[in-house]
Amino acid sequence: MRVAATAWAGLQGLPLPTLCPVVVPGLYCQDQAHVERWAMTSEASSGSHCARSRMLRRRAQEEDSTVLINVSPPEAENRGSYGSTAHTSEPGGQQAAACRAGAGSPAESRTDFVLVWEEDLKLDWQQNSASRDRTDTHRTWRETFLDNLRAAGLHVDQHDVQDGNTTVHYALLSASWAVLCYYAEDLRLKLPLQELPNQASNWSAELLAWLGIPNVLLEVVPDVPPEYYSCQFRVNKLPHFLGSDNQDTFFTSTKRHQILFEILAKTPYGHEKKNLLGIHQLLAEGVLSAAFPLHDGPFKTPPEGPQAPHLNQRQVLYQHWARWGKWYKYQPLDHVRRYFGEKVALYFAWLGFYTGWLLPAAVVGTLVFLVGCFLVFSDIPTQELCGSKDSFEMCPLCLDCPFWLLSSACALAQAGRLFDHGGTVFFSLFMALWAVLLLEYWKRKSATLAYRWDCSDYEDIEERPRPQFAASAPMTAPNPITGEDEPYFPERSRARRMLAGSVVIVVMLAVVVMCLVSIILYRAIMAIVVSRSGNTLLAAWASRIASLTGSVVNLIFILILSKIYVSLAHVLTRWEMHRTQTKFEDAFTLKVFIFQFVNFYSSPIYIAFFKGRFVGYPGNYHTLFGVRNEECAAGGCLIELAQELLVIMVGKQVINNMQEVLIPKLKGWWQKFRLCSKKKNAGASPGASQERWEEDYELVPCEGLFDEYLEM
Repeated sequence: MRVAATAWAGLQGLPLPTLCPVVVPGLYCQDQAHVERWAMTSEASSGSHCARSRMLRRRAQEEDSTVLINVSPPEAENRGSYGSTAHTSEPGGQQAAACRAGAGSPAESRTDFVLVWEEDLKLDWQQNSASRDRTDTHRTWRETFLDNLRAAGLHVDQHDVQDGNTTVHYALLSASWAVLCYYAEDLRLKLPLQELPNQASNWSAELLAWLGIPNVLLEVVPDVPPEYYSCQFRVNKLPHFLGSDNQDTFFTSTKRHQILFEILAKTPYGHEKKNLLGIHQLLAEGVLSAAFPLHDGPFKTPPEGPQAPHLNQRQVLYQHWARWGKWYKYQPLDHVRRYFGEKVALYFAWLGFYTGWLLPAAVVGTLVFLVGCFLVFSDIPTQELCGSKDSFEMCPLCLDCPFWLLSSACALAQAGRLFDHGGTVFFSLFMALWAVLLLEYWKRKSATLAYRWDCSDYEDIEERPRPQFAASAPMTAPNPITGEDEPYFPERSRARRMLAGSVVIVVMLAVVVMCLVSIILYRAIMAIVVSRSGNTLLAAWASRIASLTGSVVNLIFILILSKIYVSLAHVLTRWEMHRTQTKFEDAFTLKVFIFQFVNFYSSPIYIAFFKGRFVGYPGNYHTLFGVRNEECAAGGCLIELAQELLVIMVGKQVINNMQEVLIPKLKGWWQKFRLCSKKKNAGASPGASQERWEEDYELVPCEGLFDEYLEM
């Protein structure tokens, strides 16, 4: 169900892979010597881009004339001497000419990325001088940014939509064939060399087929993406890549989006040393309202139905994946990968794998719970406690509290027996083994997917410096793999910053411990206050009321501290200056995981291992800040532990699901209502057709996968 809900939200929103840089994977093919990057000398229409390209290639190396090893089928021999080790007479000449021939023409009609900003014409007259200066600065930054995009070789087509007193500006960006070729080689993208048979496999489907049992989980999804041998793109090897004869389809939408995102992330709009560069900064400063790639088309099925020919990729995914009715079907991960990229596909692969592995844990847990239900009515100590009636009076829970009967704890003792029995020990051992097997089998699954999707060695070989790191790094140093000068930050300085960040983490953990102590005191004081209330029913349930309200207060503290700390961890991780996006995410994940572990589990650990251990005895009770230490209820602390976990885990899930489902819905409705109101005020008819970029602007942007992984 969660897979279907998240996928449905993704297809109707804008979780396109370029907003979170997509891993474009591949097997690492390497020439036998250093190769010079091809010179891109286009006509006058792309002369500014050529000047920028020549500036970026000041240290060009000598062209390697050795071609790649032949992996083509025998029938492809007529395409050229691909398997030969002979030297070419004019290395890269025809290929570079082919790329130059496409400069500035056919690919520019296709919109690859959209930038949006809004201008309130009425507000300009009401602003004070400071606000007007800020508006002028933003306008200057936008113009500079767009000029630099044109200098980088992008075609910028601007459309303005007048909505009453507000003008919505759409800048449609498209990359020419020459720009795509240049950046594909610069980014070392992997492109297909030869098609392979589909290697997707599913052990459960194979098992059911072998047993002859109908598989209700299986569904045939049309337009299965093919698999390829792939290699790093080189312009001088262009004819050897599949589909190189068609400039419009050679680069897929995902790769075009990645190239555009790379350009947008590195293009300055001011002084680079002041970190005035990149699309992220413009969005954070409010200079732009949105930046997104376009969807392939509408997501709803055409009137002909799901069997209609020529469904786009978005419609196929919506029909066969992102629907509530498909929650029990196998996920079409290859289709997800083709449309959203490897990062998103790996997340859904993990989510489906984890959901499947929860089934045996749920079955065993249910059986253990049923054993506990049986023991409630057959356990001798519980029966003796419930049958004691007025035989045993227990010591008061506080100085002024009355004595109480042991038989009044009958309900708590029976509820505790549901969880506190020998089957719970077995279930603990089972879950420990289950967790180890889950991780090991996921390693195998992820390695298989990484090999099939050609991203197994992406982090080690291909990953480039983060644009924010490149802008802020104080010096450059040669890359040991490519030999090119890249931004560099000294490791000793980074270590000092990480040490300082660790001190901040320790301080935040101390804040969590202080909150835990305050909750312990709250529970003790609340139990005393309720016991003295004079109400017999409330006095009997004083400890339960204090424990339950304490769990709710603990959940509130957890959510507030999580929001504060995640923002703080993001600032610290940026300050530590990690070179690549993967290292940045790893450091950020470690910080958040350490804090969230202490934040969420400090209270359950206290209840499970410490509560009731330091109470003392009548006449010599131990105190904390003058308040008597907590002790377990008559049914034991395990029932309170179950209650604490229930409130924290279920409460957090409910709040997160509301955020994931309701908040995007409300944002989407508000965005549509706001834009429709402006059009109505401008006199436009409500049913007027919209351009694709206007429709996509009404959708909710993607906020990344980190929160999703953290929740799992």
